Amino acid sequence: MIAINDNIKGLIFDLDGTLVDSMPVHFEAWQDLAKYAGFEFPEDYFYNLAGMPTIKIIKILCDKYKVDLDPTELVKIKEEAYYKRLDSVKIIEPVFDVAKRYFGVMPMSIGTGGKKEVSLRIIQALELDKYFDIMVSAEDVENHKPAPDTFLKCAELMNVLPQYCNVFEDGELGIQAAKTAGMFVTDIRGYL
Repeated sequence: MIAINDNIKGLIFDLDGTLVDSMPVHFEAWQDLAKYAGFEFPEDYFYNLAGMPTIKIIKILCDKYKVDLDPTELVKIKEEAYYKRLDSVKIIEPVFDVAKRYFGVMPMSIGTGGKKEVSLRIIQALELDKYFDIMVSAEDVENHKPAPDTFLKCAELMNVLPQYCNVFEDGELGIQAAKTAGMFVTDIRGYL
């Protein structure tokens, strides 16, 4: 069981790879896009960029591989490939158990680098929306992970000072963001 420090007054959960096991599904969708666009996207590189918005990743890959395609169009293709696999996404139980345990006890939010529409579809499909009424997505902040903005916005919306927030994360960029924000961090990879 994942324990929470007694000083914590608010919980912030990353979505992909933390609250839901969507990273393998995202990776498959990225592989479809890579095949279409004619570039490589190795799994280790994919996980190194975890937490970054899709459009930023696409721009990095297009630059790296000299691909001259419309990034906005590529985002749509990647999202459609992901939506086709939506039923493969599952809840990560040890992390969700924390959310269930503290639901109604303290404020909770989701802080994701994903697009709002994509994240909402997952949250609704897995019926997580009854546990979370605050979500900060890529569109809600200017600076994305590893910048602390996503988590700081969550804290603000929960009305909890950053030093009293516990962030649950699986990605290096998100862990760095939470530490920069001055928040307690639980790396959930040790609980899987």
